[in-house]
Amino acid sequence: MASPHDGRVIANACESAPYRLATNVQLTDRFWIKDQPYSLAHMLAGDPLAPQFAGGTVYQAFLSALSDHRWHSPVTGRILKTRLIDGSYYAAALAAGFDPASPNESQGYITHTAARALIVIEADNPAIGLMAALFVGMAEVSSNEITVSEGQHVNKGDELGMFHYGGSTHALIFRPQVDLEFDLHGQSPGMDSKNIPVRARIATVRSGDPQ
Repeated sequence: MASPHDGRVIANACESAPYRLATNVQLTDRFWIKDQPYSLAHMLAGDPLAPQFAGGTVYQAFLSALSDHRWHSPVTGRILKTRLIDGSYYAAALAAGFDPASPNESQGYITHTAARALIVIEADNPAIGLMAALFVGMAEVSSNEITVSEGQHVNKGDELGMFHYGGSTHALIFRPQVDLEFDLHGQSPGMDSKNIPVRARIATVRSGDPQ
């Protein structure tokens, strides 16, 4: 576990490879003919908390078929909301072109369209505060199982839920006032990146106390 007693350090929620890091993410955006921008209202299926993340940061990472498919809390805090969101199978963005491993090249797009699990956490560290974790099934995988309950307090690294089969993707969503320094372990995001171990450090809040 990365710095278990330092609330500024954010842990990797899954054994996963960095796919994309986006800042100033819009509440709503036009997609997906020429690009795959994040549109928070669509990602969170119209959840009333979505506006709080407008202008914030999204970190997305990919789980291969051989990755550990359990989800872990990136922070210590209280589970504010859990929600299973129904979605599509094998959906792909026109912007991705032909993809023989669909939807590998459409991972940004499927955060808006595929079956997914939303877990909103109120971090104990006020420098982080409200954050969201979105776990997304890919291709034929839609078995998202949440194993925590609203109101439950979790420690960084505790299990939140799991996928049951295949490759998948997930996103961590932060509010705009959270000043983050990411540690992608010497890699740039993309399909050629390698797995970062689960519970390893992926980001640190630049300000705030280690609480």
